[in-house]
Amino acid sequence: MAALLPFRALRPRPADAAQVAAVPYDVVDTEEARKLADGNPSSFLRVSRAEIELPAGGNPYADEVYQRAQQNFAALKNRSLVVESEPSVYFYRLRMGPHQQTGIAACYSLDEYDRDVIKKHERTRPDKEDDRTRHMLALGAQTGPVFLTYRSSGAVDRIAARVAQAAPLFDFEAADGIQHTLWRATEADAAETVAAFAAIPALYIADGHHRAASAARARAALDGSAAPRVGGDADSFLAVAFPHDQVQILAYNRIIRDLGGLTPAAFVEALRTRFSIAAGPPAPARHGEIAMYFQGEWRTLRPQVRPDPSDAIRSLDVSVLQDELLAPILGIRDVRTDKRIDFVGGAKGTAALQRAVDAGEAAVAFSLYPVSVADLMAVSDAGAIMPPKSTWFEPKLRDGLLIHVL
Repeated sequence: MAALLPFRALRPRPADAAQVAAVPYDVVDTEEARKLADGNPSSFLRVSRAEIELPAGGNPYADEVYQRAQQNFAALKNRSLVVESEPSVYFYRLRMGPHQQTGIAACYSLDEYDRDVIKKHERTRPDKEDDRTRHMLALGAQTGPVFLTYRSSGAVDRIAARVAQAAPLFDFEAADGIQHTLWRATEADAAETVAAFAAIPALYIADGHHRAASAARARAALDGSAAPRVGGDADSFLAVAFPHDQVQILAYNRIIRDLGGLTPAAFVEALRTRFSIAAGPPAPARHGEIAMYFQGEWRTLRPQVRPDPSDAIRSLDVSVLQDELLAPILGIRDVRTDKRIDFVGGAKGTAALQRAVDAGEAAVAFSLYPVSVADLMAVSDAGAIMPPKSTWFEPKLRDGLLIHVL
């Protein structure tokens, strides 16, 4: 079963929601965060990325960053946030053009996270875990939701449709054009949602592995401290769970800085030993194809040896690119640490890849067919780990709209 836990949300007043809401802390760098928050004293980036208020070039993990986050959080609570009088669950709809998805915002069990009822597909980095664990402990709160998915449930869908007929708590369009709408469930609807989730066998982390891992570490830190525990809140983590048939995954593309000492002719010759090469579109038409932008042209690559489709990892296009091209031809063996490779979320489109190559910032770029939710679930069910930077979920949740106080 999947436990769904109502909670007393700390949230913005409706009139302040659009100003408080901010993109997830980990989809922007410091300078991008600084620009987004400029002129907006209520932006939650001043809490989630507090280094933007300190001198440029400083250590983003310095003690004063967490101290500033704590100060800004306290000021924001006094100015714009309120605490719900009773625990509840929320329905959170994201709309991006014609696409929309509605998830259940609530708390989810860390015990189930530890037991893999909540399944993972990504390794986490200790430095990123350290950062968010310190952030949670400094604030005494989880301020950004994990993005979960689950195999869709007709019972949950019916409740969501009914709740969406009421007036929303928040409803605004963000600067990037994404519409964010939240409803607070009635006591009866919340109880029915909790019961419906009890029939869902598993949840899957789609995005936010570091937030979930940090919540588990924060609980361990609180268990080992002398601080009193209030209501067991640290035993759960904030998340929004979306049905699998509403989740949208875009490609996570690659640009390569140089050819690793190969001449263009030698690079193409090496490619032909492993792939067929033909003129093609900027985005692959189907699974099993990789689009490459090189020397001013888009080409379609198809592996000469097809991976076993029963292998959930090696059959992914991102694995084919890594195993058949990046590692053996270009010498890029660890994409997490190699400075010659960079990643471009699918929301930026293939034009961003082409610009990078045409401007001389990259030698070659690769556009991938998106990983499917079924792929993600198959990997997670197998207890396996997806290759790094395999999925780009869009649209993104916003930080600061619902906060789980520990």
